[in-house]
Amino acid sequence: MKSRLLLSLLIAAAGLLMLPAGVQAQKKSISLEDIFKNRKFSSRGVSGIRSMRDGIHFSQVKNDSLNVYEYETGKYTKTVLTSKQLVPQGDSLPLPISSYEFSDDENKLMFSKDDEALFRHSSKANYFICDLATMKIIPLYAKGKQRLATFSPDASKVAFVMDNNIFIRDLDYSKPAAAGRDEDKSVRQITADGQINSIINGATDWVYEEEFGFSKALFWSPDGSGLAYYRFDESKVKEYQLTYYGELYPEQSKYKYPKAGEDNSVVGIFIYNINTGKTTTVDIGKETDIYIPRIKWTSAAGTLALYRLNRRQNFLELMLANASDGKTRIILTEGNKYYIDITDHWHFLKNGKEFLISSERNGFNHIYLYGIDGKLIRQITDGSWDVANVQGVDENKRLVYFTAGCSSPMNREVFSVSLEGGRPVQLSGREGTNVPDFSTTFAYYVNRWSDINTPPTVTINSAEGKEVRLLQDNAKLKDVIKDYDFTKAEFFTFKTENGIILNAWMMKPSGFDPLRKYPVLFTLYGGPGSQTVLNSWGSASSWNQLFAQKDIIVVSVDNRGTGARGEEFKKCTYLQLGKFETIDQIEAAKYLGSLPYIDKERIGIWGWSFGGYMVLSCVTKGADYFKTGVAVAPVTNWKYYDNIYTERYMRTPKENNSGYEDNSPVNFAEKFKGRLLMIHGMADDNVHPQNSYDMITALVGANKQFEMQLYPNSNHGIYSGKNTSFHLYERMTEFILKNL
Repeated sequence: MKSRLLLSLLIAAAGLLMLPAGVQAQKKSISLEDIFKNRKFSSRGVSGIRSMRDGIHFSQVKNDSLNVYEYETGKYTKTVLTSKQLVPQGDSLPLPISSYEFSDDENKLMFSKDDEALFRHSSKANYFICDLATMKIIPLYAKGKQRLATFSPDASKVAFVMDNNIFIRDLDYSKPAAAGRDEDKSVRQITADGQINSIINGATDWVYEEEFGFSKALFWSPDGSGLAYYRFDESKVKEYQLTYYGELYPEQSKYKYPKAGEDNSVVGIFIYNINTGKTTTVDIGKETDIYIPRIKWTSAAGTLALYRLNRRQNFLELMLANASDGKTRIILTEGNKYYIDITDHWHFLKNGKEFLISSERNGFNHIYLYGIDGKLIRQITDGSWDVANVQGVDENKRLVYFTAGCSSPMNREVFSVSLEGGRPVQLSGREGTNVPDFSTTFAYYVNRWSDINTPPTVTINSAEGKEVRLLQDNAKLKDVIKDYDFTKAEFFTFKTENGIILNAWMMKPSGFDPLRKYPVLFTLYGGPGSQTVLNSWGSASSWNQLFAQKDIIVVSVDNRGTGARGEEFKKCTYLQLGKFETIDQIEAAKYLGSLPYIDKERIGIWGWSFGGYMVLSCVTKGADYFKTGVAVAPVTNWKYYDNIYTERYMRTPKENNSGYEDNSPVNFAEKFKGRLLMIHGMADDNVHPQNSYDMITALVGANKQFEMQLYPNSNHGIYSGKNTSFHLYERMTEFILKNL
């Protein structure tokens, strides 16, 4: 018996040594622990590089020291301070050195500790100021945590928000106390009417933060003489209540959340004069049911620029306000038959005579140069592609730097183009996705490049695009993914029955056999302007690779409504959010089901948020094609979602009731006939659990069996508490493997 076993082992060993060329031994299996706990497949980046104002040096924290280096050579220049020097008086522990922020003159630093998240972009913390000349460290304010602390341009003051009011801390103790300062003679309170769930000064309300993408709502003028700020009166906005568990009596948390068709905050814009103490109201018109999605100081003295947007979000006005009297004038208007996306692609040149904006007016998002009088000087970019992001303007060279997917909607290249017009110059070389971060003077940029099958490479490049230095190539990760036999994702296109060409990628098992029949898992998001079909690392994740190892083909399809293919492709879903998106995913399932190596009886789909909504739409309206679905934090009727997002695409329920109801999966629960797992965080402040609860009611009413997973105290990201993220992915993985 032993001799036979030994002989068998020798034969097996010999077989391994004598494998034919190109054939390898069994690769390692991917586990959930490797992905989510050991982070074995996480790429390494280069964090913390911040340009100094000269544009040829950068700061970075290394080994508990804040140091300065040269972009060109990486040569160490100096140490600004060490962690040991960051111990405030009376404390025993240093401040977190990585939380630093320089003043404009780079003579002071601001640090924070005890950071406490509020919503997606907002937080509060205890801030400290360090004067580099004296190395003295002082708390910004000792009466409670602060928000949005911001140096004045000359670093003599810091503005901040606390308890929904604005304060200014004077850092120059040699000056006499001014009117309005409190007992410590260095802090003046600018507003006094702030009240939780009623009045907000200097910060945004929930819906502005979530949908217009900013939380800081106070802005110093370039000369430091004025502080412009938002005031939100949310007293008439209805409250939503979340419950937090863990104590004998659960905690009830209420906040203002305006659902589709409901009242918004009334917004005001004000300018506080630092020298006189006078507050001026900016004239934004008598209509209060509007949005002010952006404000920005121009280079002209005492001139503030504002965007005013109507409630339907299809008419935008660019206004200039006089800081001394608040009077405004409109210099540019733009209408759109669908809606207008708000971006940060506006830049006022220092000459005070010109400004840049981007617009989709010709069917694609492009850059335009205007005179300060609102007259068009010229269109800067043009073509059947969208400008993805404007990185900035080198005013000395009269160059605009931007990213776009010119070669393909799946790619992102880096370009420069002259303000005088002409053909853009491509700075990036390799096909894939480039994410640049330019220095303050545009002398260099840090570039993060990857493609869908290659981990990121981080380099420092010159303004002309030449690679100067390699910072990170993720060589170790490349070896790891070879050891685990990662399969390559492949891009493909197909034409729907309506003649629409859709972009997609497919990940086949590494031992793919065209004579076999494989199950398919769709991964999607599908929301307006989004993309999951990107030539970028992470588009096809290591979790997808796990399924490929289990002989499941993974697919992602960008339906109509997604981005980088022009305005008509993106906005054709207007007033019918979810309709054409669902049709396209069903068309994709039908197409894949026609392929000889696909088992059309085993097609599943999973998604999160808008993707969760799409899952429910697909397993109801497309029940003949999708047999398994996992819907995480799904919207189930757009009337439950916030009004800025929803009305942009759907108008109000009163105006478009059929658009809401015809595209709600709740109303099609009786069509469902497969396997479904729904998941929701019970403290989701974004997509409320109410959405899933209504879907449960509809499925129960239709006598449809399904599975449900709830996570108490978790928000939209579902990560609160011990082991939550791992538990979530383990639950989804087991469900998908069992049912596919």
